[in-house]
Amino acid sequence: MGPLGRFLEISVYAPAIRESLAFYESLGFVQASVGETWPHPYAVVTDGRLFIGLHGAQIPSPTLTFTLPNLRAGLERLEAQGIEFDSLELGDDVFNRATFCDPSGQCVQLLEARTFSPPQLEHDVPTTCGYFAEYGIPVRDAHAPREIWERLGFVAMDETQEPFSRVELTSDHLNLALYRTRALRRPVLTFESADMRERLSRLRERGLEVSDEMPDALDEQTNGVLIAPEGTRLLLLQEKP
Repeated sequence: MGPLGRFLEISVYAPAIRESLAFYESLGFVQASVGETWPHPYAVVTDGRLFIGLHGAQIPSPTLTFTLPNLRAGLERLEAQGIEFDSLELGDDVFNRATFCDPSGQCVQLLEARTFSPPQLEHDVPTTCGYFAEYGIPVRDAHAPREIWERLGFVAMDETQEPFSRVELTSDHLNLALYRTRALRRPVLTFESADMRERLSRLRERGLEVSDEMPDALDEQTNGVLIAPEGTRLLLLQEKP
């Protein structure tokens, strides 16, 4: 387990949770059983690999959320590595949590315990989106974010220009990528499939709007962006041959 602990979910602010749930379930995602940790409405959807936490309270959205047992000791180790926390909630009578931001502004949340139980799936759930590949963070300069994420236990690959300029960062449970493009203003959940053209056609036939809010190097016939009701961006990419 790395310095951040274990990946839990991508947390998003979903003011209309029922609408967001219907959207993700229409794509093939399934619900997980949630606990009573949060005082606000809360739901989780998953394809067996990706977990999206839908929160009815205003939170930085999207936030990368991890669970880190023995949180106090873990925070001390992270502070020794130069991580500066924006908020800390620690005590015997509260749910212990902490947040910080990477140099790009990406919010990261650390919790002492899980807030849901993953469903017992024999295999990953096939969704219309394809295979969840990575969480893409738009950056102007990849150097500082890359340095921080490497310090946090992710392994950085060499920068690639295909299908656009990006630096991949891998870990056991979540892959990140730093997208050096001006076309994206917000992080994206990136999915890949060899038959993405057909998948996009089916989505359009169902009346879902596919946006071209993506790097210019991508062909809009084989790539596109779905925007969930709460604003989460799902980048659907043609898989590289």
